[in-house]
Amino acid sequence: MARPKCCRRVTQAPECKVFKPAGVPISALNEIVLSVDEFEAIRLADLEELYHEQAAERMNVSRQTFGRIVEAARRKVAQVLSEGLALRIEGGEVEAPEERTFKCDKCRHTWREPYVTGRPEECPECKSKSVYRVQDNGGPMIRGGDCQKRLCRGRRS
Repeated sequence: MARPKCCRRVTQAPECKVFKPAGVPISALNEIVLSVDEFEAIRLADLEELYHEQAAERMNVSRQTFGRIVEAARRKVAQVLSEGLALRIEGGEVEAPEERTFKCDKCRHTWREPYVTGRPEECPECKSKSVYRVQDNGGPMIRGGDCQKRLCRGRRS
């Protein structure tokens, strides 16, 4: 019997949850589902260009587990691109920060937004569009999927 999956820490939700070839109705396409933790693994490895060890630490998994996650994710993305399928991002045993911190590049104002609200368009103080996310470490987490805190005992920071 396989060991239950530990929660994987995710710090950024996808902006879009479905991708499909242009000009083809989604109802006419087969779908591949990329879990949120697979999305996070690709984002950390390929977009942020982190070493597997650093990315694994951010996701609260072992380096070997991270390698398996990112390999499965890349295989799914390659299949979607080569076969013209739809890609849906959802599910997985993940934990995410309850809130994210943003900062304005113009007035330096810092504020927090709930995790599920998406990226803010402008600074609430000066209305500048030049806002960016500040990397959070720690803080309260929300869990999704079948994540159970007891499964992650010993690996949690």
